[in-house]
Amino acid sequence: MAAAPPPIPDEIFEEILLRLPPDDPACLLRASLVCKAWGCAVSAPGFRRRLHELHRTPPVLGFLHGCDDDRIPHFTPTTASSFSLAAPDSRSWRALDCRHGRALFLSKGDAQELLLWEPTTGAQQRVPVPVAYDVIYRYEEATLAATAAVFCAADGCDHRDCSGGPFGVLFVFCVDEDDGDDQGCVTLTRLYSSETGTWDEQSWIFHDLPMCFTFYSSVLVGRSLLYFMSDDGCILEYDFAGHGLTVFDPPNYESMYDGRYNIMLAEDGGLGVSQEMNPHLKLWTREVIEGADARWVMSRVIYLENLLPDGALIEAASSVDVLGFAEGANVIFVTTVAGVFTIELQSERVRRVCDDHGLCNLIPVVSFYTPVP
Repeated sequence: MAAAPPPIPDEIFEEILLRLPPDDPACLLRASLVCKAWGCAVSAPGFRRRLHELHRTPPVLGFLHGCDDDRIPHFTPTTASSFSLAAPDSRSWRALDCRHGRALFLSKGDAQELLLWEPTTGAQQRVPVPVAYDVIYRYEEATLAATAAVFCAADGCDHRDCSGGPFGVLFVFCVDEDDGDDQGCVTLTRLYSSETGTWDEQSWIFHDLPMCFTFYSSVLVGRSLLYFMSDDGCILEYDFAGHGLTVFDPPNYESMYDGRYNIMLAEDGGLGVSQEMNPHLKLWTREVIEGADARWVMSRVIYLENLLPDGALIEAASSVDVLGFAEGANVIFVTTVAGVFTIELQSERVRRVCDDHGLCNLIPVVSFYTPVP
């Protein structure tokens, strides 16, 4: 009788699992259920880091919908096979942001608080909103518009596996007193640290018109600058180094509520903007030169009629809207009469990911998925 073959070393199992398609999380999930050894391999510390090292660019697992339409699932998958995540109840929370393995929500009810959710582990943590915002929200006769951004706060982190680590939240809210005296508005920020459990570093800037944050999420440039786009097209910059705020316009800005723009990362890693010029997109880069005013430089034109399928550009005047940008994956989401599509900016590969074309804001979830035991 022939001798039984020697057992396959665990390292070989891991090498096989690492090469499963990263844009098909269900495949890795099924593999983890084959046997205990495979399940331990994919849930072991460092497996997600090795996925990053091998595949470099994490996949877009799906997106959160940031508007108040409860008929739309809170998490919509965009993967190659059926896959979903148990996201928080969309009737209770408004999605604001997702970055470095965490998604951020603001409660919709009277009890205002923030919710941090790790999509790949399911872990949740609640954070009270700043006291100043809560007081105005409850007792003052003023119009409030709020948004926030989440980011990893670990020194020197490469953001390949931020789960469970320290994080920060920048909370932004605009106050318009509505007193009829044309006093203008003020936008304030507060910075939260999970390590201290406190809000710190209040900053503010005065401006003429109120800033609302309904249709756009934030963009983080490096480790020092966060950007938000208001509904009227203005861009708000927060500088971590000086805790300063700046407001400026996108390129070729014509008038209030010029809704053709969305913020993104430029090819050089700085701030970029997409401008809808149906049937094409113009991509702009903000160049910051020491000792001179920053300026917008057009970096690229994407001709959508060459990328999107027939029928997607029927209504030339209003057929395309850029809904969001996926940090880390370099992907933009566009909506058309034919549905929602992703465009990989490097390859210009296009994929249809959703039938619904009535969405107004997307928060992409970008991560390698590894099942938890």
